[in-house]
Parts: sequence; C-alpha cells; structure tokens
Amino acid sequence: MDGILPLNKDRGMTSHDAVFKCRKIFKTRKVGHSGTLDPNVDGVLPICIGRATKAVNYLMASGKVYKGEIILGFSTETEDLDGEVIAKKAIERPFSQEQIDQAMVQLTGEIIQTPPMYSAVKVDGKRLYEYARAGQSVERPKRKITVDYFKQTKPSTYDVAKKQQTLYFEVGCGKGTYVRTLALDLGEILGVPAVMSDLTRLQSGGFDLKKSVTLEQLTNATPEELETYLYPLEYAFRSYPKVILTEQQWQKVQNGGFLPANIFKDKTSKILLMYGDKARALYYYDDKKDVFRSEQMLDLTQRG
Repeated sequence: MDGILPLNKDRGMTSHDAVFKCRKIFKTRKVGHSGTLDPNVDGVLPICIGRATKAVNYLMASGKVYKGEIILGFSTETEDLDGEVIAKKAIERPFSQEQIDQAMVQLTGEIIQTPPMYSAVKVDGKRLYEYARAGQSVERPKRKITVDYFKQTKPSTYDVAKKQQTLYFEVGCGKGTYVRTLALDLGEILGVPAVMSDLTRLQSGGFDLKKSVTLEQLTNATPEELETYLYPLEYAFRSYPKVILTEQQWQKVQNGGFLPANIFKDKTSKILLMYGDKARALYYYDDKKDVFRSEQMLDLTQRG
C-alpha cells in the first residue's frame, strides 16, 4: 500500500512508536512520520507509507495548529509537566486578558526561538536531550520561526490556593516551532515562570482531527478498510500548480530531463507534473538555465 495516513496519535507513545506500529499494520518497512509529536502530546501526525515517504519533507514544511494550556507560576527543566520544577513565583494578582493578549502578540510573526534542552535538535552530532540527561551544558542554536497567530480560546482561570493562573490557547505556526518554548517565552514577557501543561495538535500537513484515525481503528481494520484511510501522494502537493505532461514530455521526465521554461507561465513557481492521473514529479524553475528541472521524483513506476 502507498499513501498518506493522517494518524491521531495517542498520548504515551513516541512518534517512532507510531511508525513502528504502522509498519506492522501495513506490512512494510517503508514508513515515515512528518513531524515529531512528544509522548505527552496527542493529535494529528501524518504518516507516509510506501512511495508516499517522498512527501515527508513537504508535509513537515507545512503549517501546524495546536491547542493547549499554559500555567503561570512555575517552570520546569523540560518546559512541560514531565520535568523537575526549577522556578516558582506566586501569582498574587492574576493577569488581565488584555495583558495576556498583548504578550501573545509579541510572539507572532517571524521570531527567534531557542529550542529546549530536552529536544531532538542536534549539536555536534548529539541530540540536545542527550546532553541534558548527561547533565552537560551546551550552546543551543537559535532559529527563526514563524508564528501566524497565538491567541486565547477562553478566559484564563486563577487558582487562589496555588496562586497559579492557567491560560487556554490556540497557535498556528510553521516548521520547527516548539510550543512549550512559546509558553516559557510568554511567561518571560509577563515576568513570571511558565510551563506548557497540555497540548494537542489540531492540524498538520493539511489534515485535521476529523480526517485522522486512531491506532485502535487501524488495528481492527480489514485490508480494504486500511486502503480507505490512505490519501494519495499528490495530496501533499495539492497547493502546487499542476501541469499535464504529453507523452514526449513524460519520457523526458522519466529520465530526469529538463523541461522548457514555456511549459508554465510563472517562472518563479514549482510545478507538480501529472501523467496518467498520477503525480509524477515536482519540478522547479532554474533561472540560470531558463528551464524547469527536477526537485523531487515521485512516481515513475507506470506509464499511466
């Protein structure tokens, strides 16, 4: 089987666990996920199966939407509730909704983010979490991320006994964004420690929770039902303009050949090449040679 599976990942399992289980269910080793979800986070995790693994990087680059909760009043070493508490500050007077909104706005657009120590980002060939677990400090690479919006979804609540305030949010963001770090940064703007206390991914790779299926559904499905859960490879490239190839052009593409610039009017575009009702390749415009050339071959197995 080939295709993209919008999985609704359960909490308590890693993204690698989800891939491992899908390999057994779909009886293939050619399975990959399109963006890690931490074990304590649930929600949409697109899984690519068979030839659809060629779409992994493109799905990863797509925008994502999350909903969650942030607690103001303490922070942890992992920036979520899995880690040890490293800072506390009583919230004597809860922040107003306006104060929170203003702080959130400061974390939108193109911003610089420092990934958490407990993350899979590599420094000198090792994951940051490996340094963290070994008690070693290392300089973390700052990265530019894009946050489309960061907003409250309902009024915050205040725990008088604990002197903590809980915020409820939704965020739309680009590739490489650590939402738990956004929570920490929000606290810094407000002048208090903060921690991400709950997170669900609502959308990823053009899929939402309504389109997603659980591992339980997959485990109980017949082979025929499994097929119905898969989206075709071209779903990952649906935003690109399509060009239908002639037989002669298709022969060139099969050999990785260039296509003339006049095949598509917009020379700044990437184009999805179709033949026989299938997505065959993604081409991009090479302004130095004034041709379209291959960026990613997708399906050269049949002539259509």
